[in-house]
Amino acid sequence: MTPSRTARWTAGWLLAAVWALSFPLFSALAPHRLWGWCAAAGYLAAAAATALGRRREALAAALLGAVAVPLLYLVLTGQGQSEVGVIERSGRLLLETGRMYVDQPAGVEEYTPYLPGMALLGIPRALLGAGSADGHGWAVRLLGDARIWCAAALFGGMWAGRRLLGAAPSPLLPVLVASPVVALPLAVSGVDLPLAGLCCLALAAAASGRPAASGAALAAACALKWTALPAVAVVLALLAACRGGRAALRCALVTALGTAALVLPGLLLQPAELWRQVFAFPTGRAPVPTPASSPLPGHLLAELGPWGWYLTVGLLALGGLGVALSLLVRPPRTVVAAADRLALGLTLAFLLAPAGRFGYLALPLLLVAWSRSTTPPPSPTTSRIVARSATPGRVTA
Repeated sequence: MTPSRTARWTAGWLLAAVWALSFPLFSALAPHRLWGWCAAAGYLAAAAATALGRRREALAAALLGAVAVPLLYLVLTGQGQSEVGVIERSGRLLLETGRMYVDQPAGVEEYTPYLPGMALLGIPRALLGAGSADGHGWAVRLLGDARIWCAAALFGGMWAGRRLLGAAPSPLLPVLVASPVVALPLAVSGVDLPLAGLCCLALAAAASGRPAASGAALAAACALKWTALPAVAVVLALLAACRGGRAALRCALVTALGTAALVLPGLLLQPAELWRQVFAFPTGRAPVPTPASSPLPGHLLAELGPWGWYLTVGLLALGGLGVALSLLVRPPRTVVAAADRLALGLTLAFLLAPAGRFGYLALPLLLVAWSRSTTPPPSPTTSRIVARSATPGRVTA
């Protein structure tokens, strides 16, 4: 590693440490504060190891401090954001009653702002219980925690997507996992990680000419959260541009049928609760206000009154229309281009939504980083050949 590159990596780990330290200083959530202390120690150790030229040891220190230690501690002590309990309650209700929503929720803790597919990630907790006092209690608590299954969906989707694309192992992925973009949600919540993994898989399947597999991944994503809908438009545009309209239609049919199979039973059993908890609650139109209230532009506008809410919804629709038009005018033809377009659409949606959190922006960042890990950089030999070929008047054999 050259001195300049060593300096950049060292600075990057130090910036990550500063970001992590902001959580114990400013956050009111105990899991966030714990993650901040552990992650800051790991990032500082990574910066020191990088400065000494030990890149592998630096990555190991970051993964240990930002992921392994806080995740295991929080899981084994039963701590985490409220989303973890919501997913696990949904799985328990699904097994016991066939439904996943609390009827007539009285408080914010009783709302489930996810589509029925998310309940499947809570079933292991319902089957295994909370863990007993015997020697196997820690294993039961670990295997039953929804965060573990959310992480499995993320890593499984990214790994399967890379296999479909035939991409070689990339050092970027472990760095991405160790970064605050993935490490924080992985340790404290995990709720958005399955959606990211399925989007990666859908993009890879579409780029490799597998419309049915892409549609199945999109159906699974759409059964988790309605924010997966932009991925459907981007994947269909990618397929239509690279494989033709028939492939795009096949993907659309699989997506529609798969989503209906996963969502329709919950919709038929609890139509009012699904609407109230999945759509009205996240957009600030339910009787109970949503706790997702980061000072993003859409939320600030919605706080100005009814006209502000309608204004931000209008801006959100205009942003979606703009991205849709860009897909028609200039459809993506590579995984990187499609991931960038999806990241743009999701970023606009999260910024302009009436209610949202800064943490939601981790999803577009993850998509951008993952897509670039599937495309190896050009080798020096390839770069020289391309440069020579571009020289006027030069003929190459």
